[in-house]
Amino acid sequence: MKAISCLSPLTGQATDQLFEIETPRPVLNARDVLVKISSISVNPVDTKVRNGAIPTHSRGILGWDAVGEIIEVGSAVDKFSLGDRVWYAGDLTREGSNAEFQAVDERIISLVPKSLSNEEAAALPLTALTAWEMLFDRFGITQQSSGSILIIGGGGGVGSIAIQLLKARTHMTVIATASREETQAWVTSLGADHVINHRLPLAEQLTQLGLAQPNYVFSTNATETYLQQIAELIAPQGKFGLIDDPESLDILPLKRKSISTHWELMFTRAMFETEDMAQQGEILRQLATLVEEGKVQTTLDTVLGHISAENLTQAHQLIESGRAKGKIVLSGFDG
Repeated sequence: MKAISCLSPLTGQATDQLFEIETPRPVLNARDVLVKISSISVNPVDTKVRNGAIPTHSRGILGWDAVGEIIEVGSAVDKFSLGDRVWYAGDLTREGSNAEFQAVDERIISLVPKSLSNEEAAALPLTALTAWEMLFDRFGITQQSSGSILIIGGGGGVGSIAIQLLKARTHMTVIATASREETQAWVTSLGADHVINHRLPLAEQLTQLGLAQPNYVFSTNATETYLQQIAELIAPQGKFGLIDDPESLDILPLKRKSISTHWELMFTRAMFETEDMAQQGEILRQLATLVEEGKVQTTLDTVLGHISAENLTQAHQLIESGRAKGKIVLSGFDG
């Protein structure tokens, strides 16, 4: 099969480039399905693995968002059938979706919402799982929760879906940060009640808007830059969560207010085959329902064409530039 790898075909060593390779189809475990890839999206984790910040796996095939058709099932698969159209975010410890075919455990997949195209659907799994797990698993927010939440990086992939999930499943006041006029309009259209500029003092802007200290702060990027401000503006006994990878993080300023700190990595359940691993498939099933009900929309922004080393390189560059709004998607292989 065709695939895109970050390992040099000449040396087999990880590089900062992407290469097209020919490689055998994956061999299925008992609970795996084999998916013929239709569309993929690109996330910051792809760039981190490519540049060596996260160790790669045997063939260096990246990609952790996919939509495709099941063409083979493992011996113990009982939830899906041949021909099913599914979506998922995969497992960081296995070969990714930048390939014609991918093996994935049935516990972390779900049927795709029928109302979405392959490209529209591919934009959602990883960011939706990340946002859902932080909001409803780590923070413990429920439909009865009240108060407010501040999302730092509201225009990014995770922030843009977190806003929608909160508006669809809670009555909380959602405050999001965005600096450019374009992204401010974007997060407002997604349902944010208030938008503030993360390039300006955050607490001062909240005060100017007459807003109370938020009970929750969800930081999606540059957390070390904002930690002192977060300690100042968050409500006593609030909850703080992050998903990025700061080189160091001194959370001592949060002690005075008894702030709990929560990390979220959506790969944890699959990587460690936790007892609740199948919860990821259930989250995607519930997400599909919200999409079909019109309560959550795709965060697709750009389709860059077919899956190739050239187009994936362009996608990685857009992610690393920090200018991406919503998600970047590619569809199928050429020829």
